[in-house]
Amino acid sequence: KMDFILSVAGGFVGLGNVWRFPYLCYKNGGGAFLIPYAIFLVLGGIPIFFLEVSLGQYMSEGGVTSWRITPIGTALLNIYYIVILAWAFFYLFQSFTTELPWGKCGQYWNTPCCVATYSKSNSLNQTLLNISMSTTEYWERRVLGLSTGLDDVGTVRWELALCLLLSWVICYFCIWKGVKSTGKVVYFTATFPFLMLIVLLIRGVTLPGALTGIRFYLTPDINKLANPQVWIDAGTQIFFSFAICLGALVSLGSYNKFGNNCYKVRVALVNSGTSFISGFAIFSVLGFMAEEQGVHISEVAESGPGLAFIAYPKAITMMPVSTLWAILFFVMLILLGLDSQGGMYVFQLFDYYAASGVCLLWVAFFESGAIAWIYGGERMWGNITRMIGYRPIPIFKYIWIFGTPLLTTCTFIYAMVKFEPLVYNKVYVYPEWGTAIGWVLALSSMVFI
Repeated sequence: KMDFILSVAGGFVGLGNVWRFPYLCYKNGGGAFLIPYAIFLVLGGIPIFFLEVSLGQYMSEGGVTSWRITPIGTALLNIYYIVILAWAFFYLFQSFTTELPWGKCGQYWNTPCCVATYSKSNSLNQTLLNISMSTTEYWERRVLGLSTGLDDVGTVRWELALCLLLSWVICYFCIWKGVKSTGKVVYFTATFPFLMLIVLLIRGVTLPGALTGIRFYLTPDINKLANPQVWIDAGTQIFFSFAICLGALVSLGSYNKFGNNCYKVRVALVNSGTSFISGFAIFSVLGFMAEEQGVHISEVAESGPGLAFIAYPKAITMMPVSTLWAILFFVMLILLGLDSQGGMYVFQLFDYYAASGVCLLWVAFFESGAIAWIYGGERMWGNITRMIGYRPIPIFKYIWIFGTPLLTTCTFIYAMVKFEPLVYNKVYVYPEWGTAIGWVLALSSMVFI
């Protein structure tokens, strides 16, 4: 039982919480993102979480067999997710230095406009000199070697390619003997990231300007709610970080004893609580960077997937014994979880269309509908009653029948009506053929349902 709880918690304290939630929150206006996020949590995240765990426990069958019908679904998700581990390995190896390379300028990848720390003099001249932070230049120019766009893929980044290979090899050895062989490992992997997150939170909130970032994080801009992408991002973030609609929770639930009481809402709340804490940690650093640069917090860094690889390293450089903390942090990222110069643009396509986006909304609708309407919500509730020995309040049953299908359908239709092409970092607009590739990626998994 403890193995299951820690395995779920270990999955929750993942890259979806520490990496993806902050950048989506920042991208969608801070506090405005939290409103649809909370709605999807109540009407989607917790009910479907309970549905999948109880289904796996009742049937004693995992979700692996479902992927045999659509193996491309597994391929799309794995190719997308493991790239972040490769980035984390790259940063980890670069941390074994006396001085962190992203905390200084004067390196071969830096531009003449690079500054490690803003001062009043260079902040006043920012508009003239187009000053950029050393952490940002390290991410874009050293790690990614970012090209000009999707049509300029560039050459292979061999350092990242080797990190990617290492990620695949380690993942293989972690699971080659099955889930049960890794049961005791989660006692460490599920608790260590919590400790690191608390350390980063404490350091973040003690920085000057942290209150500005926290205020931006918690204050909603109601006008943002008219943008369908805010709702899409909120819904898919819930499904992504809860690992629902992916078969993982069904598999974990299948290892429970039949009579285990799986009606535990507080276990599910660990997920969103971790995301919320991560938000405080990263937005406090963004507030500090905004005050340091003398700009509005919405302009302080990129709003794309690389946000966490700019803000977190910046916080680490402000800590004593920064090399040690950098090593521990990137070890944490690896525990939680494209090798070309144009890879970031490809990665964003996967994030926007294939691995999240409307795909997870589509799956959530059919999953809840299959159980609630075809199998029968009342019948499933009776199965749960037999397992746990008592009949709980049937609120989840009605959410399966009405709430989740209605919310996912409305969001899906609204997103299709108000669809806007993908834009990377508020600057680069993807070409039409890039958008077409994105929809092919999305439909490749959706059409099988």
